[in-house]
Amino acid sequence: MGWTKSTRRKLSLLIITAILCTFLTFIFLLYTERITTISRFKLNCPKRNSADDRALESDSIDNPGDDILDFDPDECSVNHGKWMFNSLIKPLYTDRTCPYIDKQYSCIKNGRKDSYYLHWEWKPDDCMLPRFDPEVALQKLQGKRLMFVGDSLQRNQWISFICLVESVIPKDKKSMKRGRVHSVFKAKEYDATIEFYWAPFLVESNTDIPIKSDPKQRIIKVDSISQRAKNWLGADILVFNTYVWWMSGLKTKALWGEFENGEEGYEELETAVSYRVALRTWANWIDSTIDPSKTKVFFTTMSPSHQKNKEWGNVNGIRCFNETRPVTKKGHWGTGSNKEMMNVVASVMRRMKVPVTVLNVTQLSEYRIDAHTSIYGELQGKLLTNEQRADPLHFADCIHWCLPGVPDTWNQLLFAYL
Repeated sequence: MGWTKSTRRKLSLLIITAILCTFLTFIFLLYTERITTISRFKLNCPKRNSADDRALESDSIDNPGDDILDFDPDECSVNHGKWMFNSLIKPLYTDRTCPYIDKQYSCIKNGRKDSYYLHWEWKPDDCMLPRFDPEVALQKLQGKRLMFVGDSLQRNQWISFICLVESVIPKDKKSMKRGRVHSVFKAKEYDATIEFYWAPFLVESNTDIPIKSDPKQRIIKVDSISQRAKNWLGADILVFNTYVWWMSGLKTKALWGEFENGEEGYEELETAVSYRVALRTWANWIDSTIDPSKTKVFFTTMSPSHQKNKEWGNVNGIRCFNETRPVTKKGHWGTGSNKEMMNVVASVMRRMKVPVTVLNVTQLSEYRIDAHTSIYGELQGKLLTNEQRADPLHFADCIHWCLPGVPDTWNQLLFAYL
């Protein structure tokens, strides 16, 4: 059956209207030369399916408007999100441009060939993290002492923070003084210091300096902290961590009171029990000593190790060796992160009087099997030999992180909270 004149007339009008709208839109774009303004300019044209346009907008990783969104720590759950690959990311530093990176963390410099691990951004589900701005960070530190306290992973984060800011400081306006226990980076024109204090258990032990490589020889003085904590006084921002040194076995040797009789008198306790006692000792010192109106206190949660490749489905792999992409399974959690220890941290923090901001880096770091130093680091202060690199089962470091890398995201969180 043929179309009526009325139907043909309506169809013609629709076609003419569509052509006219397309023409007007084209003229408008030529005039403004800004495609982005079209969302604010509405023509009364027949609607078309814009699902593809919305998809492109939502998938845009490098949205220049992201940074102006407010970050509300009370509303944003930073541990829920995903890593997004962005080939346009250019790290603020490299392991060749930053002179302060230990060889232990200099993966590219030490021979790592792939660089995919440098191009992943952490995107929380319900907020937008502000990008790390070196000049703004230094302005926030004007006249202040920022001190990281903890183990080698805390040193990982400390060096990351220095490298993120040092490039905007003139050469004659910065300095570094390294010590076995206490190291200080100075940004002179800002009258600011970024410091690191070596305290792998936070409380005292017989293994800090010199380090006892055999965990069976380590004894932790779980009720004593004052001798080292006196060095933390006067800091305006304190960032603590302690975890990996506790995980050398099911039990730890704990001691109360003075070290006497050749360190005899210790008790073997379940690791979580010793950890709780030590954290309470630390918490009591914070509550009795720190004035929260003068000092901000942060605690970085456990950094996961990735020793068991079967946990993320790579049955033919060797620990974290040769991994080039993060785990994509939502909520992935391996045995390298101990939930019992995580619960100890939460329960101790709840009872504290002084507010402590928890930098929850565990879940976001759990996905990053690709970003460890692996065979591109050091062993006892020396780079791995070719023979050792050929044996990743025994020599790959699946605990520490390459720099630039994951600790930069930890500092992005710290920057947001500052």
